[in-house]
Amino acid sequence: MHNTCTQVWNDCLQIIKDNIPAQSFKTWFEPIVPLKLEDKVLTIQVPSLFFYEWLEEHYVSLLRRTVKLQMGDEGRLEYNIVVDQSSNGGLPYTTKMPSSGNGSENKKQSMPVPVNINRDIKNPFVIPGLKKIQVDPQLNPQYTFENYVEGDCNRLARSAGHAVAAKPGATSFNPLMIYGPSGMGKTHLAQAIGNQIRQTLPDKLVIYVSCEKFCQQFVESLKNNTINDFVNFYQAMDVIIMDDVHNFAGKEKTQDIFFHIFNHLHQSGKQIIITSDKAPKDLSGLEERLLSRFKWGLSADLQLPGLQTRIEILKKKMYVDGIDLPEEVVEYVANNINNNVRELEGAMVSLLAQSTLNKKEIDLHLAKSMLKNFIKNTSKEISMEVIQKKVCEYFEVPMDLLKASTRKREVVQARQISMYLSKSMTRSSLKTIGAFFGGRDHSTVIYACQTVEDLIQTDKKFRTYVSDIEKKLKMN
Repeated sequence: MHNTCTQVWNDCLQIIKDNIPAQSFKTWFEPIVPLKLEDKVLTIQVPSLFFYEWLEEHYVSLLRRTVKLQMGDEGRLEYNIVVDQSSNGGLPYTTKMPSSGNGSENKKQSMPVPVNINRDIKNPFVIPGLKKIQVDPQLNPQYTFENYVEGDCNRLARSAGHAVAAKPGATSFNPLMIYGPSGMGKTHLAQAIGNQIRQTLPDKLVIYVSCEKFCQQFVESLKNNTINDFVNFYQAMDVIIMDDVHNFAGKEKTQDIFFHIFNHLHQSGKQIIITSDKAPKDLSGLEERLLSRFKWGLSADLQLPGLQTRIEILKKKMYVDGIDLPEEVVEYVANNINNNVRELEGAMVSLLAQSTLNKKEIDLHLAKSMLKNFIKNTSKEISMEVIQKKVCEYFEVPMDLLKASTRKREVVQARQISMYLSKSMTRSSLKTIGAFFGGRDHSTVIYACQTVEDLIQTDKKFRTYVSDIEKKLKMN
C-alpha cells in the first residue's frame, strides 16, 4: 500500500512540476510526504497549517485536476498537518483537513494552531554563524512613552498605544495603525508600545521589523527554501510591530505572505501594530484584502506638532541630554523649525555641536547666526500659532476670541483671515485648521477661505490688510 501511495503521489508530482515554476515546486511540493492511499483517498503530510492554507489558496485547482487525472472522478486528497514537533514527547500532533479534490467544498474548520517558539525554527534576524538563544525584539530602548511628548497632534495615537501596551491583543485596537508624514514620531510611538509590553509582560514575544527588512527576509527564505521557518517565526510572536507598510506597494508575493501571518496572529488574539505614511484609504499598490484588514482596528494619525508641543519636545530633549538653553533660544528654534520632529531635534543637535566647537555660550544672536542656513534649507513653514498671533496683533483682537463662538464682525474677520493664511502658508489639512480655530469643521474653513479670496478681489482696503499681515509673517 505504501508503494502504491508513493507511486501515485510521484505521478501527481510529475504533472504538477510541468505546470509551475521550478522554485515554486521546490518550495511548496518537495516537502510534502505521501502517507497512505485508501478508498480513492490519498493522504499527504504538510509541514504546517500555513503550508496547507497556501496550497489551498494558490494550487487547489491544479491539485484537483491532477488527482482527478491519476485517480479518476472519485479521487480525493486529504492533508495531514504537522502542528507542533516539540510536544507530546517529540511525536507530531496532527490534524486532518480534507481537500476539495473531488470538487466539493467540505473543508473542516479548526481552531487556531499554536506555534511553539522553542521549535528548531530559523530566526531571520540571526546572522549566520552567530548563536542566538532568545528572540531579540529589535527595539530601541530609547523609544519610550516617558520621552514621547504628548500634544494635540498625537493624543489619540498615544492614548491608544497605552491601551494596547496594557492589554496587547485584548482591545479593539487590533491592528493599531499609526500614520502620518515622515518625521512625525511614528517609529518612536510604535516601539514605545513594544518596550512597555516587554517591561510589564516579559513573557510576551515582541518583534519590531521594518517593511523593507521583512521583504528582504522573505526573498532570502525563498532562495534558501526556508519559507516555512520564516512564516512560523513570525506566527510565533505575541506582538508584531511592522514599520512603513506602504513599502509593500507592488510586492504581491510579500503581501500574500504577510496576509497569512496577519490572519494567523489576529485569529490567535495576538497584537499587530503597523505604521504608514498615509491612511489605509490613501495607500496605493496594496491588495484590497490587506487594506481591509488594516481597517479592522484603529487608524490614528500623527499631525504636525503645534508650537507649544514643539517647545515641550525641545525641553524634553534638553532634559534627557542634560543641557540648559535660554527660553528665547528654545522658542526661536520651535518657531522656525516646524516641518517635523526629526528636523526639530536635528536643529537642536546642530546648534549644540556648533556651540561646543566654537566654545561659546548659546544666546539668541548666536542661535540665529548658526541656524540661518539650516532653517533656510528646511523649506521653512510658518505655524498656525504665529499666524494667529500676528493677525490678532494687527487687528488688536484678543487671541482667545478667535477660538470662541462670538460673531462680532472684527473677530469673524480676523478668524477668517487666519484660516485663509493657515491654508496658504502651512501644510495643515482643512480638518486640522478647523480644529485649531475652536473645533470647527472643514466646511467652515472652506467658507472662510472663499470669503477672504472674494474680498481680496473686490475690496482694496481688505486686500491691504491681508498683504500687510503676509509681509509681517514672512519677515518673522
